Amino acid sequence: MSGAAFSAATLSMGAASGAPLRLDEPLSFWGGLDPATGRIIDRWHPQLDANVAGRVLMMPAGRGSSSGSAALAEAIRIGVGPAAILLLERDPIVVVGAMAAAELYAIACPVVLARCEDWTELAAAQRLGISAEPQGARIVVMQGR
Repeated sequence: MSGAAFSAATLSMGAASGAPLRLDEPLSFWGGLDPATGRIIDRWHPQLDANVAGRVLMMPAGRGSSSGSAALAEAIRIGVGPAAILLLERDPIVVVGAMAAAELYAIACPVVLARCEDWTELAAAQRLGISAEPQGARIVVMQGR
């Protein structure tokens, strides 16, 4: 990893990297994401048809039903979920989905609570690397693909 580094709070542990996908609004994984393809299917969402697969999903908060945890875990299980998730607000539904995927399928999707003042710079990066440990998380802006 290279470039600027940012600190964050760990909500779900793991390490991942990917291109950021910044959402303008929160997303409900239940009914808003196709867990078979990773595509945003909420017809009212500004990023309709964007695909979260392998991306560092940046969203201000989660939205929706507790069933979203199962939809997120399923998308992660079949390989079309986000590589990592950055939030600005704690969301237990998102965290439970990532933790379920880690526990049931041994697939980590780190979830971190980023700082608002870092959000724009993180979203502008080509690629981000996330390392989320119990003592805290580190987000690194990576060069290249």
